[in-house]
Amino acid sequence: MSDKFFYKGRQDARQHHTAYGGFETNASKKSGSKKYPLTLVVTSEARKLELEAQVAEAKLYANISVDTREGAVESINELTAILKKKGTVTTAKAPSRNDLCHCGSGIKFKKCCG
Repeated sequence: MSDKFFYKGRQDARQHHTAYGGFETNASKKSGSKKYPLTLVVTSEARKLELEAQVAEAKLYANISVDTREGAVESINELTAILKKKGTVTTAKAPSRNDLCHCGSGIKFKKCCG
């Protein structure tokens, strides 16, 4: 029996990466969905109607509450973040050297425009 590694006892199992990461890894929690609606706070009824129209146009779900107290602040950061989110950017595939040229000459790309 060798004490080559000077180890006594049992190793602790490694913790899962989400146990100490402090972030949400559940991608199915899409905010603005029917199950997880946005929580918005506004200061007037007129502003509530405006936001309800924006939420309906974006096909989202939200719980909008009106706070009319003195010094109340609007909280619509979740909605603005979702509305400003860009879509997926796709680009056209560049022709390879032996493809026909895109200018319509009928010659290979490498001998025409490449």
